[in-house]
Amino acid sequence: MSSHSLQTGNTRGWLFSSWSAALLVALPVCSVFYLALFPEENIWQHLADTVLPVYIKTTLLLMAGVGALSILTGVSTAWLVTMCSFPGKRLFEWALLLPFAVPAYVIAYVYTDLLEYAGPVQGALRDLFGWQTAKDYWFPEIRSLPGAILMLSLVLYPYVYLMSRAAFLEQSMSLRDASRILGCSPWQSFVRISLPIARPSIAVGLSLVSMETINDFGTVDYFAVKSMSAGIYDTWLNMSNLGGAAQIATMMMIFVVILITLERAARARQKQFHTSDRYKAIDPYALHSWRAGLAILACGVPVLAGFIIPVGVLGVYATNHLDQLFNSDFLTHASHSFILSGSAALLCVLLAVLLTYAKRLNPNRISLVSAVRFSSLGYALPGAVLAIGVIIPLAAFDNRLDAFLREHWGISTGLLLSGTTFAVIFAYCVRFLAVSTGAVDSSLNKVTPTMDMASRSLGMTPGSTLLKVHFPLIKGGLLTALLVVFVDCMKELPATLILRPFNYDTLATYVYQFASDEQLEECSLAALLIVLVGIIPVILLSRSITGTRKGN
Repeated sequence: MSSHSLQTGNTRGWLFSSWSAALLVALPVCSVFYLALFPEENIWQHLADTVLPVYIKTTLLLMAGVGALSILTGVSTAWLVTMCSFPGKRLFEWALLLPFAVPAYVIAYVYTDLLEYAGPVQGALRDLFGWQTAKDYWFPEIRSLPGAILMLSLVLYPYVYLMSRAAFLEQSMSLRDASRILGCSPWQSFVRISLPIARPSIAVGLSLVSMETINDFGTVDYFAVKSMSAGIYDTWLNMSNLGGAAQIATMMMIFVVILITLERAARARQKQFHTSDRYKAIDPYALHSWRAGLAILACGVPVLAGFIIPVGVLGVYATNHLDQLFNSDFLTHASHSFILSGSAALLCVLLAVLLTYAKRLNPNRISLVSAVRFSSLGYALPGAVLAIGVIIPLAAFDNRLDAFLREHWGISTGLLLSGTTFAVIFAYCVRFLAVSTGAVDSSLNKVTPTMDMASRSLGMTPGSTLLKVHFPLIKGGLLTALLVVFVDCMKELPATLILRPFNYDTLATYVYQFASDEQLEECSLAALLIVLVGIIPVILLSRSITGTRKGN
């Protein structure tokens, strides 16, 4: 047998397995489209005449508001900590990422508890000024569309900050120095040089912010904001019409496709090549006096509002409920979260290794590149859409199997897949496989192909090469992927809320249920645990972007 036929035979199994995994992960997307086109009860016209215009308008306003605030906060703070020198700069470099660790629904619950009429802020104002009722003064309503925009912006701006800072770190200092020689001030240099070069990266961050905004359910539901995510939940569970929910979900997917298309178009229009001073240490602008004070204020407010205040409030509440650490219900919810998240993270990493290694074995196969991209579709699916896409094929399988066994053997199997933890884990894998694939693929690409050739010349199979050569070299990337997916699963609310088995709660659903009933203190310990776990990827992200430039 020739070496070519031997390699083809050895890699054919990897090719088949990778495409099988990609198709399985893409099944929920196909299911949503199918049900939207062929619903059992078509209420599309009713939705279009009544609630759909409101859902679309509200979602667009929400995306526009969150996007604008995220760009303003993320780009300005990224430029300050990268290109300027002021007291506390080193602290803010990583502290500005801390709001990443706080789920949007948690921060919404905290600020509602602080700012509502019966909360401590308005109570203090009434005591201070002698006001008696709400008619005596005006106070902004936190549970509103502007309130939802502010809450989401506080925890989503790190996407833009992260991408912008990485872009600023990669920029050539010769361009900035040339602009200064030509008489540009630091502000003019930022507007005319740094910002246009960083625009593709900012577009990537904005697209991620927009997709997370569309995905949010906990905040919009709690604030009674009629977004499409809330509309799916209402149409499915309150109107008992899965087909109508799938049609709204299809509209959401169209939004996501448009966002991805615009983001890729923005990147395609601009290309930047590294120059000889790419790794030269940045010579920052020194800020003094009131300019340094403004820089500290600009960087400090997002950290204070997005992390310190909510975590501080949760910490104070949690100290009064430390006995929950030994409560069987709390321990059960925590174990559910850790088991589901750990299982999904492990499966995501295994699938990511399968997909990326198959692509490495067949680098010239366009079909494998397509399989990897196809498997990443789930990350663009909002949680509520994903829940529909998962429940449709699983419920169909359960119903047909049950009907078949009833007809031939008189046995009822009930729900084997839908309504079980399998459905939740499957949804997690579909949604976050792209995250693990990106981390694993990045690590695997750093391993020189000559190592593969050497191992194969020694008679090792592709599987042996992966286990004995690649795994030891990419274990850092595998651990990173495992941790990031684990934390994302811990925070995921919409898919968990819809797909979880009856009377089966995780920390996220536990927090949602109590906070929705205005009992934030009762679930503060669980919310704080979710936040503390979320700090892990923040540390990893901060270390990775800081080390991209010499001298940092």
